[in-house]
Amino acid sequence: MRSNLKILIIIPTYNEHENLADISKAILDAHPDFNLLIVDDNSPDGTGKLADQLAQKSKGRIKVLHRQGKLGLGSAYVKGFKYALEHNYDVVFEMDADFSHNPRYLVPMLKMISQADVVIGSRYIKGVNVVNWPMRRLLLSYFANLYTRIITGLPVKDATAGFVALKREVLEALNLDDIKSDGYSFQIELKFRAYKRGFTLKEVPIVFEERAKGESKMSKEIVREAIIMVWRLRIMSLLNKL
Repeated sequence: MRSNLKILIIIPTYNEHENLADISKAILDAHPDFNLLIVDDNSPDGTGKLADQLAQKSKGRIKVLHRQGKLGLGSAYVKGFKYALEHNYDVVFEMDADFSHNPRYLVPMLKMISQADVVIGSRYIKGVNVVNWPMRRLLLSYFANLYTRIITGLPVKDATAGFVALKREVLEALNLDDIKSDGYSFQIELKFRAYKRGFTLKEVPIVFEERAKGESKMSKEIVREAIIMVWRLRIMSLLNKL
């Protein structure tokens, strides 16, 4: 069924050659109004070249933006958001390329966007729904979200989630150039800035499955940045500088 909305799914990529063709097909098959934007950071494994090949065969449903190097997740999404605004998309999704965010949840999240401004594919709204993570990483993620809620007051269970749908109005209201964070920090900052501007956030339960192909981009630097970011956001909020 057509939605009468222009919908864009943004996927940042770096060395996702093994996953890209399958995830692209799954996204486009999920709904006739879904369009895909691949933002590739000059992947050494040829992901960017594959993205161009997929775009050529997609009848206009896949677009590709190439960047000069590994510039980070946050700036990749900001670039994608600006593209979405310039091309008049109504709803914008962000998700990973490795099937940890399963495309089967895109339609339920799209349906929820009629009731909210930001919809989060949440691992923690109904207990803990994560598959194939080591206990250490699971505990890190769970307590990072608890820490974020306590420090910032952000009223969501999965503030670090990277599976998110946003209405165009949210992106228009944010000063995207002010968002400088990356990784977990970017996801927290994006949601917090939307929340502080009065937008409604809702969560849809998903099962998060660890990637089967390729390598995780998680690092100690990303975790440290997130720890610092929540305090920065709290202080900026108190000073009305968000």
